[in-house]
Amino acid sequence: MQANIVVLPGDGIGPEVTAAAIAVLNEVARRRGHGFAFAEHDIGGIAIDRHDDPLPAATLEACKRADAVLLGAVGGPKWSDPNAKVRPEQGLLALRKGLGLYANLRPVRPHPAALGASPIKAELLQGVDIVVVRELTGGIYFGDKTRTATAASDLCAYSVAEIERVVRSSFRLAERRKGRVTSVDKANVLETSRLWRDVAARIGRVEFPGVELEHQLVDSMAMHLLAKPREYDVIVTENMFGDILTDEASMLAGSLGLLPSASLGDGSIGVYEPIHGSAPDIAGKGVANPYATILSAALLLRHSLDLHDEAGQVEDAVGKALDDRQFTADLGGRLGTAEATQAVLQRL
Repeated sequence: MQANIVVLPGDGIGPEVTAAAIAVLNEVARRRGHGFAFAEHDIGGIAIDRHDDPLPAATLEACKRADAVLLGAVGGPKWSDPNAKVRPEQGLLALRKGLGLYANLRPVRPHPAALGASPIKAELLQGVDIVVVRELTGGIYFGDKTRTATAASDLCAYSVAEIERVVRSSFRLAERRKGRVTSVDKANVLETSRLWRDVAARIGRVEFPGVELEHQLVDSMAMHLLAKPREYDVIVTENMFGDILTDEASMLAGSLGLLPSASLGDGSIGVYEPIHGSAPDIAGKGVANPYATILSAALLLRHSLDLHDEAGQVEDAVGKALDDRQFTADLGGRLGTAEATQAVLQRL
């Protein structure tokens, strides 16, 4: 297979961890006879510095022409003024919107060797296998915003069509897994959540009668996610709730450095990135954990390039490295980024 992959290293540790994922993808290509071409472009803080725009038009156009996009991280103290009119995170939101990526998949499957890195009791984590599906292009992050000297507002708005497409994607995913969907909302308070619940119930009843559907309020879900995570399969929710719950779910895996993500739409193109941030405090030190970005590259192989065997091999290689306690500092080990990357390459 020939594939064009746009790489958006971004800020902080982004360039280091994307370089690790590229090394793994190149090794996969070499072993399996594929041709992967990589092209780097700017996004986030570095794009603001170079182009006065967190998502330059050239970057977005390159992404639209690509088969897949691999992203590192955006943001850092240099651009952290909350009152700034231009912020790195705007580039990420605009990229998702520009590519029509409305479903963010975040798998959470704690590895047995890394259970000790989580503050959650190990017996609660054994057998946990969850995918959180977060709606990406609607809700309060994209609603109309106002600000005066004495007040501010952010509009949370959803259409039926926006809810239908992300809920359908979660049901399709559940059909290939354990057949259970948990839809998370705040229907006891919010009108958007009442619409969300009605649409989710209809989609489940009419289109996916073989999939079990449960509704949960977001506050109770936040508790259950840590107290009884084994009970959940696919969790689908709106943009802001999903943002918060997926960061909470990282506690189950023991480190943000182990969790990948895929942002998908109706086509084959997707944006693949670790869920961790730019970690400016360790940027340039060669100690960042590359596993989440390498696992994101595995999702890229599976969802955008339809290379399921290769994706599984990459995931197995990371799993074997963890089995052999090839740990970076966030997991209690001493490996640097290069050594952890090599540990995966050796096990492919």
